Amino acid sequence: MAYEVPDLPYGYDALEPHIDEATMRVHHDKHHQAYVDKVNAALEDTEWEDRPIEEVLQNLDSLDEGKRKVVRNNGGGHANHSFFWQILSPDGGGAPSGRLFDAIDDGFDSFDDFKREVREAGIAQFGSGWVWVVKDGDDAVSITSTPNQDTPVMDGKTPILGIDVWEHAYYLKYQNKRPDYIEAIWNVVNWEEVQRRFEGR
Repeated sequence: MAYEVPDLPYGYDALEPHIDEATMRVHHDKHHQAYVDKVNAALEDTEWEDRPIEEVLQNLDSLDEGKRKVVRNNGGGHANHSFFWQILSPDGGGAPSGRLFDAIDDGFDSFDDFKREVREAGIAQFGSGWVWVVKDGDDAVSITSTPNQDTPVMDGKTPILGIDVWEHAYYLKYQNKRPDYIEAIWNVVNWEEVQRRFEGR
């Protein structure tokens, strides 16, 4: 069964003023749709076409060499964006609680220090890519970044939070001010979903 772009779990304008409606429409309807169309075309009539995209991305070396780059870029784009829409919410913001808060506090001394390190990693990502918070074991988290549409899933890691730092994610509103965009994201992070992923629920 071919992959499909999932519906947004909120309206296009629901994340205003932090993420604008115009950006959400182009990002979801155009960019994500293009990734889906291209990965579907690449996997059509192969043994991988009905597999979960995460499984495909963990087995890129098993794909025909002529398809591998297309699937890496566009399958990664589909997986990353399907994840991204879920960890944003118009009711987001604030801070996590419970085990996740403890993991952040233990690993980064404070929630503010954690946010600062995420921001610095996002700013430092040269060109297009993502900054991630991944689960390390049962009760720890770490920060990493990936180029293009690569994902920690490719390395068998469990992302719990991801920030898209491709220019298409922010340029209409923030132009070249990536730091301002990353700062704004904290107002719409769906900590309930992040915590669910951290706890493996």
